[in-house]
Amino acid sequence: MNFIPNGLGWIEAIAGCMFSGKSEELIRRLRRAQIAKKKVLIFKPEIDNRYDEAYVVSHSAQKIKAINIKDSSQIMNHLEDNTEVIGIDEAQFFDDGIIDIVQELADKNIRIIIAGLDQDYLGKPFGPMPQLLAIADDVMKTQAICMKCGNPATKTQRIVENDQQILVGANKLYEARCRNCFNGGEK
Repeated sequence: MNFIPNGLGWIEAIAGCMFSGKSEELIRRLRRAQIAKKKVLIFKPEIDNRYDEAYVVSHSAQKIKAINIKDSSQIMNHLEDNTEVIGIDEAQFFDDGIIDIVQELADKNIRIIIAGLDQDYLGKPFGPMPQLLAIADDVMKTQAICMKCGNPATKTQRIVENDQQILVGANKLYEARCRNCFNGGEK
């Protein structure tokens, strides 16, 4: 994003497969907002406890302090009158209520930056992310490197036997894959 409107509600979405730098980009944008002396609140879902419960942490070990919440309605409990920017990581894990909350906050002239997986391990749209991408004013699609062939990757391949849609984990459970190397739900 090159231009960020000042004093205007705005929704930015960062989406892609695992290991594509979504959380890293979210952290970068939120740090820039903090440097600009904006009042920033950052949220992450309680279910994402891979690295740290009190921080959004990227696979490259960058981190930023966050509020751990169980469901999207809790965002409103933490909102302060002077909040200018809200960051939300792993948005695919939240309930559909996050869609209306993000709209409401943007309508209150708050800048919202959301990061999440756009597809699950089967290559299907994941949670509320399709709707969040549709209402976003700016969308960034990130790519990883295919762990099979080295081409740009847009898919998340689960490499363990488990049919649950949500299985929180990282490199021991998943690999980034290009379209040609992606096997859908097959290991």
